[in-house]
Order: sequence, then C-alpha cells, then structure tokens
Amino acid sequence: MFNKLLALLLSHGLVAILGFAAGIYTLPILTAQPAPSAAVWQQREQQAVYRTEFDHQRQDSDFLHRGQGRVLVGSDFVSFQGSLSPGPDYRLYFSPEFIETEADFLRLKQRMVSTGDVRSFDGFDIELNGIDIEHYSTVIVWCESMNQFITSAQYRF
Repeated sequence: MFNKLLALLLSHGLVAILGFAAGIYTLPILTAQPAPSAAVWQQREQQAVYRTEFDHQRQDSDFLHRGQGRVLVGSDFVSFQGSLSPGPDYRLYFSPEFIETEADFLRLKQRMVSTGDVRSFDGFDIELNGIDIEHYSTVIVWCESMNQFITSAQYRF
C-alpha cells in the first residue's frame, strides 16, 4: 500500500512539474505579438543607421536560448527579422561592449540600458525613447526572469 501511494505521488508530481515547465515554455508563444509587416521592415531598412545580425552560435547560446536573423538599428528604433527561441520575459538591452556570455552581461548590466520588452519570436520592432545609439555598440536579447543570455549583435566596432 505504501509503495503504491509513493509511486502515485512521484508520478503525479513528475507530471505536475512537466506541465508547469511546458506552460512556462508555451505561454509566451501563445501570447506573442505578430512580427512587424514587410512594409514596416522595408521602411526600417531605409531608415537604418546600422545593420547587423543575431547569430545562434554565440558562446552562451544553446538550443533553448538562441536567436538568428537580421537586425536594423536606427536613431529611434531597433528592428529584427528572424527567429528567437521562445521564452518568458525577454528584454532588449544596449551595451557599450560586445558580449556573448551571461557572466559578461551581468558584469556590464549597470552600464547597459534596457529599451523594452521583446514580445515576438519571429521579428520585432522596438521604438527607442531617448537612447543615443552612438553611446553603445551591441544589442542583446536577455531573459530577465531566468537570467539567461539569448543572443547579441554588435552593430558598431
């Protein structure tokens, strides 16, 4: 009787943990905003000051935490066309130095500026309010709730 109760508790506990993890992973996908339209991207391409790319092979990127695609940086916007691995609580940061690890992000976070939430995993367009892009060199997608590096792109060298 005790063994059966223990087995039931363990199996139900495992299912609950897996369900919770699946919910954390799928909720951002279900609530994601649509990617910017082709017309928005075309307009941003004409306005871009810098062009760069998120690369899925950054040092601290992995299968569950990565991004790939084109990034446009303008004086008042950042636009992305590509794909990010889905996750909760993504934010876009500007850094004065190129980084590609969690340790470097945490070391430099005091010198970075957060520009807004990333709410789409297949492209985004974020307005910059009062950020001087010339004071920075790199854009980073970071997961706040999990303290996880996703990807980065250096636009100024």
